[in-house]
Amino acid sequence: MTMDAKKRKRLEAAGWTVGDARDFLKLSPGEAALVEMRIALSRSLRERRLDAGLTQIALAKQLGSSQSRVAKLEAGDASVSLELLIRALLAIGASRRDVANALARRVA
Repeated sequence: MTMDAKKRKRLEAAGWTVGDARDFLKLSPGEAALVEMRIALSRSLRERRLDAGLTQIALAKQLGSSQSRVAKLEAGDASVSLELLIRALLAIGASRRDVANALARRVA
């Protein structure tokens, strides 16, 4: 979510430094892109699971995994590989195009 220009100017005039998580964490453009990809895939997985009427437990059974792992997938946990996120999306019925569209979405 971006801050409106008025609010930004007001904060900067008051001496505040305004930035985003990438600035705060000093992420390179590549690192920031990976974080955004992880978030986009995680959100897509959760949306698809809910649209399919599946619980995390039901999806976990499809993946041969655990409910806690599915929760980590949906939370974008760093311990979860991008490969597993994509595999989960494909298992729930997403196509390669669906995965590409999820990756192309701008993360707010």
